[in-house]
Amino acid sequence: MNPSDLDLAQGAKALGAALAVGLMVGLERGWRDRELPEGGRVAGLRTFALIGLLGGLLALLGSGTGQQLLLASGLLAVVLLFAVSFRRASEAAGSLSITTAVAAMATFGLGALAAHGHAVLAVGAAVVVALLLDLKPELHRWMRLIQPDELNAILQLGVLSAVVLPLLPDAGYGPYKALNPYQLWLAVVLVAALSLFGHAAMRLRGARQGLLWMGLFGGLASSTAATLALARAARAHTAIQGTAAAAIMLASSVMFFRMAVLVVALQPELAAGIGLLLVLPGVTALIAAAALWRRGAARETASIEAQVKVFDLPTALGFGVVLGIVAVAIRAGKQVLGDAGIYGIAFISGLADVDAILVSSVQMHEQGQLAANAATTAILLAAGANLVSKAALAFGIGGAKLGWRVLSGFGAIAVVGAVGYGWQYG
Repeated sequence: MNPSDLDLAQGAKALGAALAVGLMVGLERGWRDRELPEGGRVAGLRTFALIGLLGGLLALLGSGTGQQLLLASGLLAVVLLFAVSFRRASEAAGSLSITTAVAAMATFGLGALAAHGHAVLAVGAAVVVALLLDLKPELHRWMRLIQPDELNAILQLGVLSAVVLPLLPDAGYGPYKALNPYQLWLAVVLVAALSLFGHAAMRLRGARQGLLWMGLFGGLASSTAATLALARAARAHTAIQGTAAAAIMLASSVMFFRMAVLVVALQPELAAGIGLLLVLPGVTALIAAAALWRRGAARETASIEAQVKVFDLPTALGFGVVLGIVAVAIRAGKQVLGDAGIYGIAFISGLADVDAILVSSVQMHEQGQLAANAATTAILLAAGANLVSKAALAFGIGGAKLGWRVLSGFGAIAVVGAVGYGWQYG
């Protein structure tokens, strides 16, 4: 901008934000080298504050090409100053790190960004820069913990989620336009991410606690996908089947509570009727999880090294294929059976996911197309079908021992749900 068009208050605000950027990063750099003698460090609190202020000052001077040249010259000067002092500093510290020089360049750029009217963004970014600098020991420790196959899995998941997923169209294709490439691939990414998360949790917290964390967070996203990953873990290491069963119960409990929250958020009028019918099975699943956990504690050691695949892409792809088949089957059932087939559609949908039929049922009730008891029945049928699907996964993938444990808990959930439904609508 033209300096003549800049009033005093605006300029002071811009330079103050640029100075804050420098002080934020300089605070960390100065504290890190606080034990060095006076003159023994290349840049500290004052230097970084001045670098941020310099970036802001040059951003306020001139306009257009002239401003760009000023900023480029200022950045070049900062680079040259650190380049000249690098050799002496590295010899004194016994380190070849260029982190401080890069931090100075970032501070200069953020100071300029703050003066350009993006003060909140610039100061926020400076906080992130300072945090990254301060977390050096923890980040290096985490890097040392990562195994080669884990790094490969992280990179593969990055390709699936950050490269492939954004390129897929979010629209219906195929029969009944039921196949949405974006949503199906998102399910693949979810299963793969849960597998990787479960592996990381088991390494950091031990197999037993790691599986519980996997069930807890998996239930927030997809209890079916979590059950798939947990059944795989139980198959790979039979000594943790009791813990895996408890984690599957925990994921199912979270599913019921999540459904209740969705109903309250989308249609509060239904909360009184269906809310209790979802909370009761959720509490029952939580009690079953605690019972299975305590039973497993007596038989399973707490320090099991579970041999679970870090990244199982074929299983994740298979889960996506199953979701696609169910999506087509739902549309076909609706076309053949009409509105009277809503319960069958709910059951089929619930085999893979409960959220889709829950949202659809609530919306149909809000629009007057579905009575409250019909919407409640459809949602509970979907939840029951989901339990059937997860029991099948436990038996088919985890084995009979895991399957019977899971089935016993699901049986208790079914009884409580049936009694509650009968009391409500009997």
